[in-house]
Amino acid sequence: MILATTTSTVDSGLLDALAPLFEDQTGYHLKYVGVGSGAALEMAGRGDADAVLAHAPASEQKLAEQGVVIDRRLVMHNDFVIAGPRDDPAGIAGQKDAVAALQAIAESGAGFISRGDDSGTHQLELRLWKEAGIDQSMLSGYAESGQGMAATLQVADQRRAYALTDRGTLLANEKNLDLVPLVEGDPLLLNVYHVMRVNPEKFDGLNADGGAAFVEFMTSPDTQAFIGRFGVDEFGEPLFTPDAGKDESELTGR
Repeated sequence: MILATTTSTVDSGLLDALAPLFEDQTGYHLKYVGVGSGAALEMAGRGDADAVLAHAPASEQKLAEQGVVIDRRLVMHNDFVIAGPRDDPAGIAGQKDAVAALQAIAESGAGFISRGDDSGTHQLELRLWKEAGIDQSMLSGYAESGQGMAATLQVADQRRAYALTDRGTLLANEKNLDLVPLVEGDPLLLNVYHVMRVNPEKFDGLNADGGAAFVEFMTSPDTQAFIGRFGVDEFGEPLFTPDAGKDESELTGR
């Protein structure tokens, strides 16, 4: 069974932990491809995956409306934070307004490293820059890594720059980084994940049963409980909050 997924579920270690459980319970071998959510959804659009686990709701919804993906379900959430060097040259520590924080980073001339890969993280970052009224491409300190979240954090760390990141990947890599979370708590930084299967009526050769099994697995009570515990022993807090069966509007306010 082929899963297209975002790098955060791989970089955080979640899929490494879930894969053997899925295989033991279902008998399917899970092959997962960790790319940005945009690339994961493009795989779905070509019929190159049986299921998708992503965090780019607007792009996911478009594919669902086109009938490319079906049975889209809420799985979990965590949040995004703006991370940066401990000495915080832009003075954004404790800020609760992500847009204002980006404006401060721009005004300070500090560096900012973007994934630049059309991932869910990158899509949110572009939205925040737009709301800030800033053309980030014109900033001298702005650069794109073109890589996943963990690699982007490494680049930001090396350059003493800021980055938008999901909290789970930051926590999972904190031992190798001097970056710290500086801006958090803005409702715009909610990071919601959905699972869905690729429509077998649209493409030949899909493992339709395997895709359906993965959707059921991710939303099952046992898996949801596992997600709620994942990371607690190592980091003192879960990296994700399980949400299957919840009313999504309660999370998003929409």
